Amino acid sequence: MKQSIQNLIFSLIGLSIGYGISLLTGLPIIQEAVLGAFIIQWIAFIPAYLGQTEKFYDLIGSATYVFVIGYVYFPNWSAPSVNWGSLVLASFIVLWAARLGTFLFVRIKKNKVDKRFASIKPSPTRFFMAWTLQGTWVSLCAMCALTAIASDQGVVINPFFYTGGLVFITGFALEIIADRQKSTFRENPNNKDQFIQHGLWSYSRHPNYFGEITLWTGISIMSFSSLSGGQYLTLISPVFTYVLLVYISGVRILEETGLEKWGHLSAYQAYVRKTPALFPAWYKKNK
Repeated sequence: MKQSIQNLIFSLIGLSIGYGISLLTGLPIIQEAVLGAFIIQWIAFIPAYLGQTEKFYDLIGSATYVFVIGYVYFPNWSAPSVNWGSLVLASFIVLWAARLGTFLFVRIKKNKVDKRFASIKPSPTRFFMAWTLQGTWVSLCAMCALTAIASDQGVVINPFFYTGGLVFITGFALEIIADRQKSTFRENPNNKDQFIQHGLWSYSRHPNYFGEITLWTGISIMSFSSLSGGQYLTLISPVFTYVLLVYISGVRILEETGLEKWGHLSAYQAYVRKTPALFPAWYKKNK
């Protein structure tokens, strides 16, 4: 009972943070989009819990990004002239969401199960919390872009925009390459029960997550010049992504799993000792 109450409290905190920051933007359309993001998660939770499945969890998350971007962008579709900055920024996020959602959905279809949810699905309040926190994830990551797109002038095209675009493309490319390298590694039967340590994975133990943080940093930079006042708090996107991936899910969970699987191997111990967990040490490659 106590744990259930804590789960519901954390769900309320997640909702409060996401919707609270949306209020600071002063834009009703952002508040509507954020609330819509949470409602989508809560609706999806019902069949997911009844069917005890997490197979469409990541797909719903990615689809929610597309929804909030479309909800904020398309009201300006009939404007006399196209704001190319807004179009590019919106397209970047939709492209990223479509790629990641498809990749994760195909992976879970192949693996049949997502180990993250093994102990979560049986508890209705804990599973509900996971879905609610996905709404928080979507809201906090996308809000700076949503706010920039919904601003009076739209996304401003200036040096910040171009710099952010380059950072996004770099992060997006790193994420795609890292995911592809790991997928190819796992598809090889000879690598069963082995750990990857080549390609981008020789520079970082989690290069895909580094790419994720990098691309959201790029989105924030692209959005920066269109924000003002309390809207600057929406730039929390890359910080939130870092905290989420390093301390809540992602890196923390995978590091624990890695130690359980290969912690007894001297090769893995050397890999952990020489290779940073997240930020790549490019200079170490030739040493």
